[in-house]
Amino acid sequence: MSKKPVDGVQENPGRLQQIRMVAKILRQTDPKALPIVAAASLGTLAVVVLIGLLAGQLWLFVPLALLAAFAVGVVVFGQLAQRAQYKVIAGQPGAAAAILNNMRGGWSVTEAVAGNRSLDMVHRAVGRPGVVLVSEGPRSRVGALLGAEKKRIARAAQQVPIYDIQVGDDEGQIPVAKLQRHLMKLPRNLTKPQVAELNGRLQALPRSMQMPKGPIPKGARMPRGPKPKTR
Repeated sequence: MSKKPVDGVQENPGRLQQIRMVAKILRQTDPKALPIVAAASLGTLAVVVLIGLLAGQLWLFVPLALLAAFAVGVVVFGQLAQRAQYKVIAGQPGAAAAILNNMRGGWSVTEAVAGNRSLDMVHRAVGRPGVVLVSEGPRSRVGALLGAEKKRIARAAQQVPIYDIQVGDDEGQIPVAKLQRHLMKLPRNLTKPQVAELNGRLQALPRSMQMPKGPIPKGARMPRGPKPKTR
């Protein structure tokens, strides 16, 4: 007679497998990453233990040292893992959309509201700052896409601020690794009910994304049409 799995037991292998996968990516992108995590944890452990020795309360500081070392290791590991993720997706179509879809703060993201056969894209994010249009592609090509989309939604957005951000490596563009930080610095102009009402108006607009004329680059995949995601 088989035993039923205890609650939570099935989740642990998945989490451990995810950690192993992230660690593998870290080793591939930056061989020094895991040694840095270990050094940060051991350094924190040594410092807290030393403080305990000087205070004459080593028995009290050893558990604190273990907890502090674990916490520092997790934080450093997370930061390096995020940096590795940015390196992996940088330059790939849809990289900015991946960052937008993983942001916290009640953003509603619609991918590829505008694009062309060169796989340049404009994504729309609606949040507390207002409407944010984020482009992917060379500066020489995405300016027209951003301008057209901004004009298209201006009437529905009414007096709500519309920001346009170009993601890329050209001069004046924002690297994908700095996109989330840039968005978090934008002012909070709307309340949550206003964000919901604005997003409803924009979702009611007809689609502007159309299949481009002319040949599609070999091996390329066309960006998907608008697909709202709220986090």
